[in-house]
Amino acid sequence: MNREELKKILPHREPMLLIDEAGLKEDNLAIGKYTVKGDEWFLQGHFPGMPIVPGVIQCEMMAQTCCVLMADKVKGSIPLFGGLDKVRFKDPVRPGDTIEFECSMTRSRPPFYFAKGKGTVGGKLAVRAELSFAIVPKK
Repeated sequence: MNREELKKILPHREPMLLIDEAGLKEDNLAIGKYTVKGDEWFLQGHFPGMPIVPGVIQCEMMAQTCCVLMADKVKGSIPLFGGLDKVRFKDPVRPGDTIEFECSMTRSRPPFYFAKGKGTVGGKLAVRAELSFAIVPKK
């Protein structure tokens, strides 16, 4: 799915729509990608002369990738972070990098969903985490 197709699932819009493309690779495996251009709002001041994608932004990108796994539940609702566990940042993500995410659901107890994911750049691990979500109706 490209960004326009993702907008049919995700409630996020620019500038918070943070993945360029995503889809299902297998039944319980979502993939997502984002190429860092260098002019993004989240790089302004992080850090001058040495821009690095903030860790929380990488976690948000991973969460948006996870939403592809919950597409039927997310449509018309809002996916809220419930928590982040075991988050580890292994390598910086910089302008020119394409970060690729792989995410899978580990369990669910609606309206709560639990997933794990990782992000890699050029095959090298950049971030990994366990994520939880609550899917709530739009008001």
